[in-house]
Amino acid sequence: MRLAAAADAAAAWRNSAVRAAEAFNGPVPILNKDMTLCISLSARPSNNGTRFHNHLYEQLGLNWIYKAFAPTDLAQAIAGVRGLGIRGCAVSMPYKEDVIALVDAMDPSARAIDSVNTIVNDGGRLTAYNTDYTAIEQLLQRNAVPAGYSVLLKGSGGMAKATAAALRDAGFTDVTIVARNEATGKPLADLYGFKWSAELPAPDAGGTADMIINVTPVGMAGGPDVDSLSFPPEAVDAAKVVFDVVALPAETPLIKAARAAGKTVITGAEVATIQALEQFVLYTGVRPTDEQVRAAEDFMRAQ
Repeated sequence: MRLAAAADAAAAWRNSAVRAAEAFNGPVPILNKDMTLCISLSARPSNNGTRFHNHLYEQLGLNWIYKAFAPTDLAQAIAGVRGLGIRGCAVSMPYKEDVIALVDAMDPSARAIDSVNTIVNDGGRLTAYNTDYTAIEQLLQRNAVPAGYSVLLKGSGGMAKATAAALRDAGFTDVTIVARNEATGKPLADLYGFKWSAELPAPDAGGTADMIINVTPVGMAGGPDVDSLSFPPEAVDAAKVVFDVVALPAETPLIKAARAAGKTVITGAEVATIQALEQFVLYTGVRPTDEQVRAAEDFMRAQ
């Protein structure tokens, strides 16, 4: 009787676990020795990448699986990518610059801005790329943002580098980097011929612009400032375009405020989709159809 009850309990647990997993991240893959693994490394992992990539693997019938990690030792994590034959590795804040010393080669997309968001493993040789730049570039074009707009860019990390480079290459010249850390903010501004300010100026002293861009963790799920606005209401009201690179939640406090004010918005979720797609192509060599990408994007956001 006890064995039967235990078997019934185990079966019930297994069925509930499967149902929960399916609801959470799609059908549970059958793990096997030939499965190709891709991962992401982030201080605050989300399910965006896991849902997007795994959904595409399933649609395309690929024997691959994608898993997110929060490393406790970055060097050991990258050594694991190399030693375990992990095919691809996405890199998020705050590791986009720290991984440079741990790879074997830098693709021009990463070398030009000294920032990495993608690592591809070819037989133990690790090559770094940056698909964030591509995402920013495409979104500026897609939203037809005039290059003559004034811009306030808040942040000075790896993603800020990609954003500043995309702005420069798109012809923007009136850009102010707002970053408390002068050691990173001023060199970033100087590199692209932009201005730098340690703090956001008052509204009547240059604290507003046609486009405001947040590239800080303010508003990020799981962080201490999840409910905070990265720009004051005055800057939102004065802006024509509001861009928040934070991907989770898709509707950050800044994006919600911008929508309520009737502004053109560009979200971090859009950035996440484009950069993840380009990562997928680098890893697999396969470019999904637009329909497949939309399906994966819808699945990613329905969490």
